[in-house]
Order: sequence, then structure tokens, then C-alpha cells
Amino acid sequence: MIEKIKELTKDTAIYGISTIVGRTLGFLLVPFYTNVFPTGEFGIQANIYAYIAFINILFIYGMDAAYMKFASTAGADEKKKVFSTTYYLLTSTTIVLGLLLYFLRTPFSSLMEIPGHYLKLFYYLIFIVALDTIAIVPFAKLRLERRAVYYTVIKFLNIIINLVLNFYLILKLKMGIEAIFISNLVASLFSFIALQPETFKSLSLVFDKGIMKKIIVFGIPYLPGALAATIVNVIDRPVVLRMTNAGTLGIYNANYKLGIFMMLFVMMFQYAWQPFFLNNAKEKNAKEIFAKVLTLFLIITSLIWIVLTLFIDNFAHIQFWHGKTIIGKEYLSGLPIVPIILLGYLFNGIYYNFQAGIYIQEKTKYFPIVTGAGALANVIVNILLIPILGIMGAALATLASYMIMAGGLYYYSQKFYPVKYEFGKVFIILALIFITGIIYYYLYYYIGINLINKFILLFAFVGSLFALRVIEKNEFTRLIKMLFRVK
Repeated sequence: MIEKIKELTKDTAIYGISTIVGRTLGFLLVPFYTNVFPTGEFGIQANIYAYIAFINILFIYGMDAAYMKFASTAGADEKKKVFSTTYYLLTSTTIVLGLLLYFLRTPFSSLMEIPGHYLKLFYYLIFIVALDTIAIVPFAKLRLERRAVYYTVIKFLNIIINLVLNFYLILKLKMGIEAIFISNLVASLFSFIALQPETFKSLSLVFDKGIMKKIIVFGIPYLPGALAATIVNVIDRPVVLRMTNAGTLGIYNANYKLGIFMMLFVMMFQYAWQPFFLNNAKEKNAKEIFAKVLTLFLIITSLIWIVLTLFIDNFAHIQFWHGKTIIGKEYLSGLPIVPIILLGYLFNGIYYNFQAGIYIQEKTKYFPIVTGAGALANVIVNILLIPILGIMGAALATLASYMIMAGGLYYYSQKFYPVKYEFGKVFIILALIFITGIIYYYLYYYIGINLINKFILLFAFVGSLFALRVIEKNEFTRLIKMLFRVK
């Protein structure tokens, strides 16, 4: 048992670290893009990538999950049949859907609001999605066989190729935003080629109709939930573009990316949290542990939130090469949305906390309901608030969707696996965040905020956590030890 848990922890660390490193390296492109591209061009690529996220979900239609489900229970002789059938099916549907996009490129590109002189980018979109989709099953096989290092090396090299080509094509060849898509396409092609030895080793000249029916029946139900999750994450981009313009979307997208600092912590927590609660579910004091973890999570994320909220503009204004700033000067007007985006990711982390009871009681069928509610809220709030508040309305829509998802998952989790969370401390932390946020925006818009104001707010926030006994030294130390203990 101990060895199995150690293996799980090791794999989780490898996948988690590789994903986090990938996101961090990807973030390095944001200062680069915002200092070389006008806001309008950056907005166009942001919109296209939002649609790529949607199209990816439709092309995959749950086949990765279906493959892992049936391959994990198949005997040695059947594994090749499952792999081959899934791979051939997914490749065939990818070709059909890709051709459909190509022949209907005019209406689709018009629907996606891609300007006529950027139509070439639509062709890149088709090939990027196709290559990424066909690579899904081989990647799933590596995960299933716990070949985390092989998986991670390919993913890491994909990112490095993408980064290097971006810098070369934009700085050396002056290619504009087309370079972003060419770099992505070459990186996706690399992954596809790198997976070919594994693919050919696993393929056989077999297409089993019985297996095909099973994987389709299993995979299709994943589609609504995956689409809802994608709506929560990226629908704001097309909506902002449709209700404003490409320049405004570029500003919004650049500043939204600054939420990465909270997102990375939440991702690290997520990777550690799921194996932790599954491994400790049978402990006598499991629910007490889970309640303490939520409190600890909120303490840490609230401190991250206050520091980033107060000082993110100082970070964004840092000058480097020839007076360039971390976020291009054209984009700095969007900085006020960052505290809202950070808070949205904090509530996303609360949502992950509440997953414990759902997984333990095997009530995962409620995830699509909760995600769907968040997606619906996101769309409605965007439509209502963007005409009034501009990109701040889009940021508030993101926050609203994550809050609704956290609230919805709390309801279902408590229904099947009630946990006595430390509501007094939770309320105090959230109240301090909202009160500090109101004061911050009042100072920002009506009086002006300087370093003295910021440090006063910071010390008041941290001091309140101690004064109101949210943070107690002995308990804080004990909780950290408890969280990282592996039995």
C-alpha cells in the first residue's frame, strides 16, 4: 500500500510540475507579445485561441476518457484492439471535421469574427486542432501506463519549440501574429511525430465495432461537461470582442493572464489535493482534516491575493530592455481587472476543496450540473455587465461563475458527505477580502493609491487575520505537517 501511494505521489508531482513549468514558460510570452503587438492584433489571436479551445473539445468528444476507461480493464490481447479502434475512430472523425471546417471556412471564419486579411490563421487553426486531437490517445496511453517522464519530456519540448520559434519568427523574420500560429503548429507537429514510435507499436490492423460502440457511448456524455468548463474558461473572449472591439479584447486578455500567479498555486494545490483526500478518506478524523485544509488554503490564498492585488501594478510597470514594461504600455489600462481575476481563481480553489466529498461518495454525475450553472452565469453576466462596465464586467462574470460553481459543489458535497468546515474563519477571511477590495478600488478610482496606502492595507489585512484569531501559530504549523504527511 505504501509503495502504491508513493508511486501515485511521484506521478502526480511529475505531471503537476511539468504543467506548472509549462504554464510559467507560456506566461513569458505575454510580456513579449504585449510589447511587440498592437492591442488589436493581440485581441484577434486571443479570440481565435478561445475558439480553438471549443473546437478541441468537439473534435475529441470524450475519446481520451473512453480509451483510458476500457484500456485500463482490458486484457493484454485486448489492449491493442482498444487502442487501435479508438485511434482509427478519432483520426477518421478528425479528418471529416477538419474537411468540414475547410470547406465551410467562409461562414465559420465570419462567425468567429476573423478579419478577411487574417483568413490564413483559420487554416492554421484546423491543422493545430487536428494534430493535437490525433495525439490525444497516444498521450492517454502514456498516462495509463504511468510513463510520466516520457509524457513530460514531449510536453516540455513542445513548449520550448513553441517559445523559441515565437521569438525567432517575430523578432528575426518580423512575421506578426501569424508567427504565433506557425510556432504552435510546428510544436504540435513535433509532438505528433515524437509519439509515432509509441503509436505504431500499439496499433494493429483491427477496428472492432463492438469496442467502437462502447467508447462512443462512454465518451459522448463527457462532451456537455467539457463544453461547459470551456465556456467558463474562455467564453469571455468572444463575448468581449463581439460587444467591444479587438483592441479592448487584447487589453483584457493581457491583464487576465496576470492571474497566473494565483492560478499556479491553485493548480499545485489541485495536484496535491486529490491524491491526498483519496488516500486519507478512511481516516477516522478525515472530515476534520478536510475542514482544516480549507481554512489553511484560504489563509494562504488570501495572503497571495492581498499581495498581488496591491502590488501587481508595480510589477507590470517594471521597465527592462529599452524602456519596455512587463506588460506593454498600451495594455496597462486593464490592470484594475486583475484583483477580480485573482479572486476568481481563489474561488476556483474553493471549488476544488469541495470535490473531496463528491469523489469519495462517487457522485461525479453532479459535476456537469455545477459546471453548467457556472457556464450559464458566465454568459449572462458578461452580456449584462460588459455594456455597462466594459472589461471589468467580463472579469466580474468570471468571478461570478467560479463563485456559483463553488457554491453548487458545496451544496452537493454536503448533501452526500457533510463536513463541518470552520465557517467562522472562512467568513472572516472572505469578508476581509471583500472589504479590502472595496477600499482598494475606492482609493484607486477616487483618491489615488500609493505605496503608503498599499502597505497600510497589507498590514491591516494580515494583522486582522491574527487579531481575529484566524491564524494561530501552533495550529498553522500542525496543519502544514498534516497536509504533507503520507501514510
